Amino acid sequence: MKYDFFAVYDGHGGSRVANLCRDQLHRILVNEIESCDCAGGDEIDWENVMVSCFLKMDDEVSGKGVGNEDIKSIGSTAVVGLISTDRIIVANCGDSRAVLSRGGTAVPLSKDHRPDRIDEMERVEAAGGRVINWNGYRVLGVLATSRSIGDHYLKPYVISVPEVTITQRTGSDEFMILASDGLWDVMSNDMACNIARKCLEGKIAKKFVASPSSSSSDHTSNAALAAAVLAELAMAKGSKDNISVVVIELKKLN
Repeated sequence: MKYDFFAVYDGHGGSRVANLCRDQLHRILVNEIESCDCAGGDEIDWENVMVSCFLKMDDEVSGKGVGNEDIKSIGSTAVVGLISTDRIIVANCGDSRAVLSRGGTAVPLSKDHRPDRIDEMERVEAAGGRVINWNGYRVLGVLATSRSIGDHYLKPYVISVPEVTITQRTGSDEFMILASDGLWDVMSNDMACNIARKCLEGKIAKKFVASPSSSSSDHTSNAALAAAVLAELAMAKGSKDNISVVVIELKKLN
């Protein structure tokens, strides 16, 4: 079965780990799928495949540096979406998020890994770490996400194990948004989906993003314009974090 791959990586401490994820994670995932017992046609154990993929990506990152750059203090969140004709698999590690718009309703497909999430705080403390409220809740008072790829100086408190969800597609599924916390810090799931929907219907995007003299908008998909509008609005609402947004029109992937 064919799956389309989408992902958002949000680096912190530098861009190198996010760039490595961009270049390597999808390749590692293909290798995992090809090497697992299900390669002959049996049902894929997506949770095990995704966990193994993220852990191998984390191992790939470990110890890699350039010049005087200490990559052990650099990390990246990762939210990955695989979409087939009948299902959506999401693997999330960090505080980026996947949201599905289904019949006009926003359906979260991932949970943010924040240090003040009760189960995450308990896991960090059980490993011997502490969650400190210093300009927001942070692991050891440093990192505002409790899971990520990289950040080896904060292990075992910050882990690279993703949470995986499998969602059966329906005829009322419209689109999916993958975005970093720079969007979600200032915008609810419902608001983001309502704005994206209006863009996909052609009611906002071209007026909002494209200049009157630009003809490039004619060759830009409504999904790309919806993502640009969401990023622009997040900045206008005062977001100070990285803002990366991908909008996927699901009906076009059938």
